[in-house]
Amino acid sequence: MNEKWRARIAGAGAGLANGLFGGGGGMVFIPVMSRSKLRQQKLYATCVGVIFPICAVSAAIYFWRADLSIQTALPYLLGGLAGGLVGGKLYGKVSAKWLKWIFAAFLFYGGVKYLL
Repeated sequence: MNEKWRARIAGAGAGLANGLFGGGGGMVFIPVMSRSKLRQQKLYATCVGVIFPICAVSAAIYFWRADLSIQTALPYLLGGLAGGLVGGKLYGKVSAKWLKWIFAAFLFYGGVKYLL
């Protein structure tokens, strides 16, 4: 399978994950995109750049269907913006080895919390 089709399939999987679960598209992209020649920090930044419009589309559909509660989401959004600022400032300062372990820990924690 050529690289363009792999990217399209990963994009469809990420969009499907976001649409069904309200997030998680990045979990699809990271493993697929890690096969590229990008260094780890650039890989994560590229993933964020790709997932942002997908999240915006999902959020717009939820909002249009009246399934999105802005009042409930606002505190999380404010915290997420603050975390994004801190993460952006740390970009390039955390080694690729640590990024992999931190990402794996988030995946593990999320999986355990979901199952319990």
